[in-house]
Amino acid sequence: METGGWEEFVHELKKEWRTLWRDRIDDKMRAEGIADKEYSLLFVERGLVVLATRDFKPLDFFEILQKHTRPEVSDDMVPPSPSVGGWGKFIRNVLSKQERLTRRGRPVPSGLERKETQQLKKGGRGWLHFRT
Repeated sequence: METGGWEEFVHELKKEWRTLWRDRIDDKMRAEGIADKEYSLLFVERGLVVLATRDFKPLDFFEILQKHTRPEVSDDMVPPSPSVGGWGKFIRNVLSKQERLTRRGRPVPSGLERKETQQLKKGGRGWLHFRT
């Protein structure tokens, strides 16, 4: 999708998300929130429980967004044969040796220098209160 089309799609998804939470049916006897109609972009069918009090995993907007952006699995994506090594060997040999990036995209410094420790209480004798 192009950028303008993607932004428009996300806007429509957010609008449907707000409508789902605003128009849900609250069942006070069972302490549940139920979808009142079908929301195809959110993968929610009519009557699906969207809010509950116990043992319930609520809907997550970002998971739904990732389902839309995930590329389809194609037939030409065949895993390597076990005799060559497979995905595990590829991860160990290639991916684990790549330079790791932080959240902001800068490489993590390899040799982090330790800060000097604080001055010890009571000259290093510890926290016990005894007289010498």
